Amino acid sequence: MTPFEIGLGALGAIVALVIGGMHVPIALMACSFVGVWLIKGSPVLGAKLLALAAAETIASYFFGVVPLFVLMGFIVSVSGVGRDAYEVANNLFRRLRGGLALGTVGANAVFAAVTGISIASAAVFTRLAVPEMRRHGYSARFATGVVAGSSVLGMLIPPSLLLILYGLLTEQSVGDLFLAGILPGLLLAAMFGAGVVAMATLWPGFVGRPDRGADTPALPARVMAARSLPIAALIALVLGGIYGGFFTPIEAGAVGALGAFLIWLAKGTVTWRGLWQVMVDTGLVTAAICFLIIAAQMYSRMLALSGVPIGFGQWVATAEIGRWGVLVAYVALVIALGTILDSSSIMLILVPLMMPVAQSLGLDLVWFGIVTVIAVEIGLLTPPFGISVYVIKSTLDDPDISLGEIFAGAAPFALIMLIVLGLVMVFPGIATALL
Repeated sequence: MTPFEIGLGALGAIVALVIGGMHVPIALMACSFVGVWLIKGSPVLGAKLLALAAAETIASYFFGVVPLFVLMGFIVSVSGVGRDAYEVANNLFRRLRGGLALGTVGANAVFAAVTGISIASAAVFTRLAVPEMRRHGYSARFATGVVAGSSVLGMLIPPSLLLILYGLLTEQSVGDLFLAGILPGLLLAAMFGAGVVAMATLWPGFVGRPDRGADTPALPARVMAARSLPIAALIALVLGGIYGGFFTPIEAGAVGALGAFLIWLAKGTVTWRGLWQVMVDTGLVTAAICFLIIAAQMYSRMLALSGVPIGFGQWVATAEIGRWGVLVAYVALVIALGTILDSSSIMLILVPLMMPVAQSLGLDLVWFGIVTVIAVEIGLLTPPFGISVYVIKSTLDDPDISLGEIFAGAAPFALIMLIVLGLVMVFPGIATALL
């Protein structure tokens, strides 16, 4: 077999093993090792090459951004900042049609700006928003769908773990990726808000019969300011520090984690048990991401040795399907894989394969990253593997609300994401205007 054929075989084996239930990093490592072994003809050489890839990955200074932002996100999640953001947003929109749903979208957008973890957003707002929306007359399907849809903002509005992962895989500036995610993230939040109002007005059978919050007392301006100040200060500290040039994204993660901890202290809710849980959760998530990135680097080395990316790029160049044909086919493949794989797995498998092709077509890799993340995030809402939907279902623990209902509620938001993805593809300036 030629190296190209071995690379293709390894790629097919990875997909088959993942669909069969094997953990993604284990499938990547195993197939990469066997692929390098067959290409080089020596298991010892294959093991040394892959060990070198692992060592270089962990030794990278830029990897430090992962545990710091994860730590900040978990501290924000347990400190009650999400609850405060929801109450303020709810108060602002309470008299509008679909006001509670608008408040959920707005609070999720703010929460995303300090956590970057969609799963955290889904878990927090399932507890906060769904019971409140149900109490005010929204259908279970719509209430859970709003939470599922708006939770994906956590992976687009910076800081975002998926953008960090993309930056590590492609060696792009994490700061540039964060900057590029701002306008698409705000556009997506605005489109979600417009969609909520449109559904509440034109599709009452789907939304339910919500009141307009007339029986909910307005929060005094002093209380709203007090609840808004901590999260606003944290956003200004982290993002303002990065874009103002005061510190790097890694330093911003450290400063943000410290700032979040000080807010937690100021709120007086810090406990040893809570602090221990935050540290354990941070360690678990960081270890999982670390394992994924090591596996991805091994996979990238194997692909490079096999010549599959170069061969694929040459095929694309000679196929005459053009830049748009490649982009549409890529996005369609990402969305299709989103129905069976999680977000990180899709990026780990496809980004190393597509990056040389994107470079050969002269695509802006920062813009390409935003397109990739939006397409990948659609998979969080689509069956059968929509992980945000599963998080909501497990957090609710309500047998009366089925998984199918939550997927149905999330479907309009997946469609809105598809529209925003199209806009970002047609008008790249939405992502690159701030660079």
